[in-house]
Amino acid sequence: MCPRLLLVTVIFSGLRSSELRGLSWEDVDLDKGELHVRRRADRYKKIGRPKSEAGDRTIPIGPVVVNTLREHRLSCPKSELDLVFPNTAARIWDHADIVTRFLHPTVVRAGVVDANGNAKYTGLHPYRHFYASWLINRKADGGLELPIKTVQQRLGHSSMVMTSDTYGHLFPRTDDGREMADAGRRLMAVK
Repeated sequence: MCPRLLLVTVIFSGLRSSELRGLSWEDVDLDKGELHVRRRADRYKKIGRPKSEAGDRTIPIGPVVVNTLREHRLSCPKSELDLVFPNTAARIWDHADIVTRFLHPTVVRAGVVDANGNAKYTGLHPYRHFYASWLINRKADGGLELPIKTVQQRLGHSSMVMTSDTYGHLFPRTDDGREMADAGRRLMAVK
């Protein structure tokens, strides 16, 4: 498996590790640019339902992910479970194997290391956080500036409270003095 493929998919879909490992080709709609999260692979490599009812969802993916998956599909080894990311034996990856064989070496090569030269991020979850930040951040800052309800649905959280408790600090403040002053000037300029 190509580390780039894995990272592009995780970064721009926000899938949990279990959802990524259980993703099947029947849940990928490259024409519509969507991933359907309908199952996951648990720590024992058993396929089951997402961890909550809200986890069953559709995630839009952009052209970068679509093209990366299209290219991957041509060379993807066939597996009994029709997995998008099968291991070398055409079975479900162990989470630790993905992290140690692909993620850590890629992160170290990119220079994202701690004081000891080890990978700074030890799992896939920081990339899910990146995705959430991208959904939330203002357009002026390179984000999508989506409403909290949309972010909740894309992440598969069971409630907006969970999303807010985890990522509330990222949503733009409504009491920003500079923005309020700009808005006031624009309002007063209207004839």
